[in-house]
Order: sequence, then C-alpha cells, then structure tokens
Amino acid sequence: MILAIFFIWRIFDFLVIFFSQKIIPYLGFFPYSDQLPGFNLPSWISALANFDGLHYISIARDGYAQYEQAFFPLYPMLIKFLAPLFSNNQLLTGLIISNVSFLIGLIVFYKYLSKGVINHAPTTILLLLAFPTSFFFGAVYTEGLFFLLLISTLYFLKKERYPLVAIFSFLTSLTRLVGIFLIIPIIFHFFSKRKKPSIYHLTSIIFPLFGLGLYCFYLFKTTGDPFFFLTSQPIFGANRSSHLILLPQVYWRYFKIFITAAHDSRYFVSLIEFLMFNFVFIVLFLDLCKNLGIKNLKPVYQNYRSVQGHEPSRKSGLVHWLKIENYNRLGLNLFSFANLILPTLTGTFSSIPRYALFSLSFFIYLSGQKNNLIKYFIIMIFLILHILLLGYFTQGYFIS
Repeated sequence: MILAIFFIWRIFDFLVIFFSQKIIPYLGFFPYSDQLPGFNLPSWISALANFDGLHYISIARDGYAQYEQAFFPLYPMLIKFLAPLFSNNQLLTGLIISNVSFLIGLIVFYKYLSKGVINHAPTTILLLLAFPTSFFFGAVYTEGLFFLLLISTLYFLKKERYPLVAIFSFLTSLTRLVGIFLIIPIIFHFFSKRKKPSIYHLTSIIFPLFGLGLYCFYLFKTTGDPFFFLTSQPIFGANRSSHLILLPQVYWRYFKIFITAAHDSRYFVSLIEFLMFNFVFIVLFLDLCKNLGIKNLKPVYQNYRSVQGHEPSRKSGLVHWLKIENYNRLGLNLFSFANLILPTLTGTFSSIPRYALFSLSFFIYLSGQKNNLIKYFIIMIFLILHILLLGYFTQGYFIS
C-alpha cells in the first residue's frame, strides 16, 4: 500500500511540474542555476534541485565553498560517495538518495504509527504527503534522508533497540541541526519505563549531540569557528540573523511587512509563512493539551489510582498523572515544538512551511480528529497550496 501511495505522489508532483513549466514564467534567479542543463536531465526533473539543492551538489563535488558550511555534511557526503554508481551525475544521485530514503521512511513511519495506540496511520501519511511542501522530500534536499533517520530513531526507540537509536540519532544530527532535539523524545521514553536507566539508555541520550559535536569540531579545524553553520546564515538572505531573535520580535517584523511591503510574490510567500507557522503552532498546542490530559485530567488521575492502588505523592509530579502511552506522544510533541520554534530564532518565518514537515505531532493530531469533513477540507487546502508552491518553486521562485 505504501509503495502505491508513494508512486501516486511522485507521478502527481511530476505532472504538476510539467504543466507549471507551460503556465508559470521562469524566474530562476538563484546561485548555480546555469549549471542545471549540464546534468542532462529533463527540466521537469532537474528543477527539483533548485536553490539549496545546487549547494548540496556543489559541496559533494568540490567541498565546502565560503559560507556553505550552513549546510550540514551527511547528505552531500552520500551524494559524493554514491555518485560513481550513477555516472557521476550528482543531481540524479541526490534525487535517488532522497526518494529511496523517503520511501523507506514512509514504510517505517507506517509501522511506527501502527505499533501502539494510533489507529489512523493511513490518514496521517495522506496528510503528510498532501502538505504544501511535501515535494521537498523528493527533491535534492535533506528532507527525505532526514525523515528516514528521524523516524528510524523514533521507531527503534519504541522497540527499545537502543544501539540502533544511538546510531540513527547520531546520523540525524549530522544531517540537520534540529536532530539534537531527539534528546527530548528519548528522555520521555525513559520516563515511561519508570525504572532506573541502564548504561544503554544513558548513552543513547547523548548520541544526538555527537553528530553536531563532530561537525562543530570539523568547522573549528577548518574555519576557526565551531558554530560557523550559524554565523554564516545571514549570507543566504531571508533577513536571517546570527544572534538570538525572540518570537515577539519576529511577529513584529511580519506585521511591518504586511503593512508596508509591496504586494508582490515575496509578500504572498511571507503571508503563507506567517499563516503556516501559526496553524502548526496552534495544532501542536492542542496536541500538547491532549497529551497532558488538561481537558480530562480527573479521569486520568482516577485511572492512575485504580492501577496503582494509592494516591500519587506530591513529589511524583504531573508526569505520573499521565497515561503511560502518552509519554512517547508528549516527547514527540515537544520535539515537534522545538523543530518549529528553532528556525524562528534567526528572526524570520522563512522556510517554516518546509521545516514544519518534521513536526510530526501536527499530522498525527489532525489525523485523529473525528470530524471527517474537517480533515477532508484541510487535505483539499493542502493540495491546492501544494500545487501552487511546487509550481512556483520549480520555476525558480523562492517559496520556502
């Protein structure tokens, strides 16, 4: 079933790209855009390497150029080492890595959702694929690979295969910065065990830090700045800052954009960024309340008493009032929040529609809603935006 859904999703996206090239004027104002024809692929395929994709290809081919250290190394390393298998065509290699990774990730995601209390796995996957920016999973971007590594970490965590958790969490943080926040679901998993963690537990907690630590060490040796992936951010535009910007300041920036900016394509992209951030944030907040049992705390408390046979002590705290199966959901929710908030600390909602793909609690919560009319309406809106954003992205317009 997953394989069929994947191929339908791929065919749908390629049809959108094909017809977009006949309708939307080409802009293509981004670095290395003149190199796309050199990969000898149809334009409706090579367009999936627009913008950041060409940076990953450049890193794989020539190593890091100045300021490209903003891009984490695992994905371009895989392109470099696997490219000889595909006639040294780095663009084709990147597409194969992304799509194969995402397909395997979807299979693991389905197993992850089905292994537990979640009984609406197909709807969750449908929402994920319909999401306006899901096409990045199949582009020359880190999304497909990161999804596989992220969901593999969560899956093996649920199966208590801690050596595999350590390996996949290490690779995840070597792919994207947000991978370090896998510490959150790992810690909450151990809360659910209600016993003293073993040495395997403790080592798996710290492994998400090792991937980032290794990259920081490399940056220190090559640039003298272990955090150059942050300090180089402003070079890539989007009004990013290398120092901390709090969320209220980001809102103020966007309000000024809506009041003063010209109503061009960039204005509408900003509007989509703003609306998407707030929609995902609100859904994650509702999911947090659900996992904490805020709407139905008394029954949860009574259930705990019936199982344990006594009142929970004051020292035990709120965490012992939660249903055991909610610990992992709560950890995933907090990871999803961290994934959404982290990019805003650079002072912008730019690329939030793409980063939100990994706030998995968002999709799980929506798929669990009982009102099918609302779910179908959301999917329809997602698909309309998906077509628009994919069409403009592949025609050289920055959308995320």
